[in-house]
Amino acid sequence: MDQAVSDTVDLADYLRTGLRRCEVLVASSSMPTCPHCQHICVIRDGHDRHRRQRFTCVGCGRDFTIRSASAFSGYRWPADVILMAVRWYLRHPLSATSVMELLAERGIDVSNRTVLRWVQTFGPQLAAEARQHRRPLGRHWYTDEMFFFRGHDKWYLYRAIDENGQVVDVLLREHRDTASAEAFFAQALGRSGQTPNAIITDHHQPYIKAVQRSLPTAVHIRTGLHRATGETTKALERSHVPTRDRLRSSRGLKTMRTGQRFMEGFECLRALRGGHIQLAELLPASSVSTSRHDHVRTIAAAVLVLGMRLGRQPQSRRR
Repeated sequence: MDQAVSDTVDLADYLRTGLRRCEVLVASSSMPTCPHCQHICVIRDGHDRHRRQRFTCVGCGRDFTIRSASAFSGYRWPADVILMAVRWYLRHPLSATSVMELLAERGIDVSNRTVLRWVQTFGPQLAAEARQHRRPLGRHWYTDEMFFFRGHDKWYLYRAIDENGQVVDVLLREHRDTASAEAFFAQALGRSGQTPNAIITDHHQPYIKAVQRSLPTAVHIRTGLHRATGETTKALERSHVPTRDRLRSSRGLKTMRTGQRFMEGFECLRALRGGHIQLAELLPASSVSTSRHDHVRTIAAAVLVLGMRLGRQPQSRRR
């Protein structure tokens, strides 16, 4: 009992002091690189109003601190506040207005539009960082597309999972054709860095040419949902359910670009909760616990660690 309480306290303390520890590690290391021009020749130039060490780049002459290279540089609210709002929106069936009200109860006054911008900006970045720590993918990929309506138009979300239920990738498209299937396979291969041995799909005709062109060495198995023996797409159809539930509880997706960004962040939080991310790499000091409460705190700490590793994007919108 005492050990469990101690682990919980340690994890909560890690959440509160995570960003501060990151700053201490960077400050105690060698001279940083200029985040503007990547010049390695910098000099110390006093401290800013937060008592952080300020540097001046000899190449471009700009001032910066260790926070300047962070993806959260220039934002009004701290990184832990932004990540908390992003985590709430992606994890729970909440609207941006609901997240705004929860933040307001904690003295954080932002608009619902700001919450959406945070999600669309940092959701894909968190997903990209989390992919570097996910468990090895299986060699059998189950691929299918689910559709939903945007007004009178049908949009299609291409998804693939491996034999262990881990999501390989997602891609939102306007059309259900060979070009969309090829684009999905190209994105999945580029992000995963490996080629599957078998692709299992339904009898949708465009998959035949898409697999032949994108994955010529893979075996293409065409099957259905209800099969007594052999391969079936039942696992993939079940994997669609949380996505359908999340989209049903909201007002849908507004644009193709923002919809893709949301789906990548949504799948990132699902992967963290589903055990498909190697949390031991992100939280070496955390212990494995069967308590659901500890698991929730672990996921929150993992999102914070992923956020601390995000670098500044060249064309990110600053709010």
